[in-house]
Order: sequence, then C-alpha cells, then structure tokens
Amino acid sequence: MFDKVISAIFLPGLLVILFSRVTYNRIIGLALTVALIAASAYKGYTHTLPLIVVDAASLTLGFYYAEKILKRDA
Repeated sequence: MFDKVISAIFLPGLLVILFSRVTYNRIIGLALTVALIAASAYKGYTHTLPLIVVDAASLTLGFYYAEKILKRDA
C-alpha cells in the first residue's frame, strides 16, 4: 500500500507535466493523465478514497506547475 501512495503522490503530477511539454497544451496533458488514471481505476489499481484524493491533489499541483512552465517557455 505504501508504494501506491508514493506513486500517487508523484506520478500523476509528473505525467501532467510530461504530456503538457509534449503537446504544448496543459489541458490536453491533464486530459491524457486523467484518462490514464481512469483506466487504472477501472482495472482495479486504485482501491481507496484517500488514494483517489492524493491522485487528485497531485494532478492539481502538476497542472499548476505545467502552467508555470509553459508560460515561462512561451
């Protein structure tokens, strides 16, 4: 369970940043990451509500940081 929490803290935010850098659009980066998390939840990898909350918080922070990065590079 501990490894899932650590992954939920870092991976969604990093994926938003990665997809935003690749597509040059933070909305598409967020949508792609949400689609991946929804697929993993559908397959049963996300078991508890606290894990979903941590995923959402990481997505939010990644989205905010991707916005700052894309504004800086523009």
